[in-house]
Amino acid sequence: MATIKTARGQTLELRDEILAIGALKDVYLSAAGDKVAAFYRTHPGRNAYERLSTIVGEYRERILSLPYWANLFCWPEDLVEHKGRTGFVAPVYDKHFYFQYGSKNNDFLGIRGREKEGKWFASAFNQSKYLDERERGDWKAYVSVCELIARAVRRLHAAGLAHSDLSYKNVLIDPVGIHACIIDIDGLVVPGKFPPEVAGTPDFIAPEVMATIHLPHDHPQKAWPSILTDRHALAVMVYMYLFYRHPLRGGKVHHPDPAVDEALLMGTKALFIEHKRNISNRPNLKNISPAYLPWADVERIPYTSSGPYLTPLFERAFVEGLADPRARPSADEWEKALQYTADVLLPCTAPDCHQKFFVYNDDLQPECPFCRTPWTSGPFPYIHFYSGRNEKKPDQTRMVVIDNGALHLWHVYKHVRPGERLSESEARPVARFFRGGDYLKDWKMQNLGLPELHDNERVYPVGAEIDLTDGLTLGLAFGEQARAMYVQIVPAPDRTSQTVVAR
Repeated sequence: MATIKTARGQTLELRDEILAIGALKDVYLSAAGDKVAAFYRTHPGRNAYERLSTIVGEYRERILSLPYWANLFCWPEDLVEHKGRTGFVAPVYDKHFYFQYGSKNNDFLGIRGREKEGKWFASAFNQSKYLDERERGDWKAYVSVCELIARAVRRLHAAGLAHSDLSYKNVLIDPVGIHACIIDIDGLVVPGKFPPEVAGTPDFIAPEVMATIHLPHDHPQKAWPSILTDRHALAVMVYMYLFYRHPLRGGKVHHPDPAVDEALLMGTKALFIEHKRNISNRPNLKNISPAYLPWADVERIPYTSSGPYLTPLFERAFVEGLADPRARPSADEWEKALQYTADVLLPCTAPDCHQKFFVYNDDLQPECPFCRTPWTSGPFPYIHFYSGRNEKKPDQTRMVVIDNGALHLWHVYKHVRPGERLSESEARPVARFFRGGDYLKDWKMQNLGLPELHDNERVYPVGAEIDLTDGLTLGLAFGEQARAMYVQIVPAPDRTSQTVVAR
């Protein structure tokens, strides 16, 4: 047991054995089990030490100014020096970021108790072959997890910081409990002050960085990680969590030398595997293991399955954004699109569907794209939100009403958004939806906390139950920032006249 003192004078006892070995650091667990101390094997150098001092000081105070952010970052707390080695102290990961059940077949991979690195969840092979069903999560969960990641990245970028090595190895996720946490904060990039020290992690390195990675460190044309390259990495991560495949790794071979081919594939020759006009990089299904199917089949499960909010962002990221980094969607745009997408998810009616939810795409014949099961649970309400004076201006937000679904303040007011600035009471539902007496036809909304809920004739008090009928319009509140909701009843699909086509 070693006793050390931090730069701020706190005493910390460390266990003797190494907890984890990283590329640059050795990590030790505190005796109390609530902290870790990570020591660099070689002295980080003056600039890196100044960067680390600023990260545990000024940037920590700025980013974690609201307690909310402590759940989305594992932020270094203090500096330490021990036996000539430099390091930092950080909190241990929350328990939900450790595998509880391990891998299939009696945990033959030995991952029980290990950190839930995102790489375990972003691969169709890992999902089907390795992960225990109780830790896989469903499609709705991954939409919510991606929203959390985008929110955390948005916070970094708003402060002028870039992670520089954003990847599924540096993000822990829990798709069952809906948690995410960005780690490896000690390499943050500050333009003009603290330059990047690494190019990034393979699969997430932006094409412009990959294309110039061979150039000398001081070459004027060499591209380095930045906020714009973070945006590329974020887009790749969202795509992989939702579709369990990489957006650039297709069937096209550029060079017989694997190393050269890799550099071209991810660099100057980068091409979206689902590019609408250039299909030369489509995955070659003949050479793909069945464990990667159906996800590797981009015709079977295309990126457009992500719905109207995410589809255009994927196109900007992987068509325009590969050549023009400025065209890449911001973290803020991803966060909003993921939030809107979560509101238009229908539950799959197949009990054995692994994804359990899919995007409703304004289709009168809804069908789960993952298991190809048609929607069979009768009519359902589809809410269109309006905002502006006289509630006439169509809003881009929609909501699919499901049993036990909820309405929140961010649906009521266009200036409110979920996340860090909402108190616990403000985050509670203000209305709930449920099925009425005729389970397949009747839908109701109960007012839980909207004192100004109204139509043209009356104000509905808190506690009132309202029948959701086709064409119903309700004002959710009064004022310029308030929204109104218009109810459309999507009829039950008529399957009797459909011709069944083998897929």
